[in-house]
Amino acid sequence: MRFPAHIQVYVVGGAVRDRLLGLAPGLSSHDRDHVVVGATPEEMVALGFQPVGKDFPVFLHPRTHEEYALARTERKTARGYKGFQVYATPDVTLEEDLRRRDLTINAMAENEVGEIIDPYGGRADLAARVFRHVSEAFSEDPVRILRVARFAARFAEFSVAPVTLELMRSMVANAEVDALVPERVWQELARGLMETRPSRMFLLLRECGALAKLLPELDALFGVPQNPKSHPEIDTGDHVMRVIDCAAAESQPLPVRYAALLHDLGKGLTPREYWPNHGGHEAAGLELVKQVGQRLRAPTDCTGLAQIVARWHGQAHNADKMGAAGLLELLEQTDAFRRPQRFGDFLQACAADFHGRPGYEERAFPQAQRLQQALTAARQIDAGAIARQSAPADIPDAIHAARLHAIESALA
Repeated sequence: MRFPAHIQVYVVGGAVRDRLLGLAPGLSSHDRDHVVVGATPEEMVALGFQPVGKDFPVFLHPRTHEEYALARTERKTARGYKGFQVYATPDVTLEEDLRRRDLTINAMAENEVGEIIDPYGGRADLAARVFRHVSEAFSEDPVRILRVARFAARFAEFSVAPVTLELMRSMVANAEVDALVPERVWQELARGLMETRPSRMFLLLRECGALAKLLPELDALFGVPQNPKSHPEIDTGDHVMRVIDCAAAESQPLPVRYAALLHDLGKGLTPREYWPNHGGHEAAGLELVKQVGQRLRAPTDCTGLAQIVARWHGQAHNADKMGAAGLLELLEQTDAFRRPQRFGDFLQACAADFHGRPGYEERAFPQAQRLQQALTAARQIDAGAIARQSAPADIPDAIHAARLHAIESALA
């Protein structure tokens, strides 16, 4: 599309950053954002763009459906990430628009002939592998703490500039994080969990003090010792970080990674006199997992899996020592017969828990195979035929007995 001469259009943000890093562009058109300088909303509509922005003027290209936002500035008017008054007029410059962005590496633009506009040193910080805030405006939006932490999970070789880390700490101390709404917290945490090294997100949140505000149940695990015979890493928080990285290395879906994150919350409740053993932590942590899910308003598939992993992962680790009766009981407790796919995710989370310890990374986890074998055998019985041949009151016991016999035969 050809724009009038007084209107300039730039590709901005992540697309520019990733091209300079040599990363392949995303397959979705939404990976390319544009800033439009010198235009009014009326001019954009006249050019065929569809307005979609709620808080400031954003338009969809009539053919590519890429986003085009009018250059804007913002003024802080209230606490939280929504407390802004937006100015989007034709006289707002590109440099003014870029100045309100979070990090220098995200505050670059590319014009129509491929020239890079970099007024805040983004290319230098890319080369140095540093996350650095653009301006004091960073401190006005608490979501930026979560975004920097998420970028840390994506770009594992980057570090946070000391001045930026100090600014993040001051934002936490000033209670800016307290104004975050659950939906936005969940959105950023979920995206961070799906990055290459999700542990870096939570470690950075802990370093700036935000983890104690957002996930105090997780923050409480750091410094809690475990039995060194089974956990060479000893520290429970360290273990959980290893587990979520293990789940990421196996390209597990979000529910598995979320369950891995919360699986050991019960260890934060163990009285000190009972350290380093944590008998019963699975049942103790179940209520915490429920509370976290409700507070974050996490999706049902994530909360459901996290609860059964928290409650039953200890028993799954002992599956290689169980007989048919114990295996069947665990299958029933985890609702494996009605939700076999979720049970598969349960086993994946348990495997990440097993491998998330020094020296265990390459060890076999036969417990998962044994449980899957038991489930496969038990599901092969003809429950309908058994029901037709039994009195109504006897059906549950008859099906249970048939499943038990099938597992015994499979393990023989």
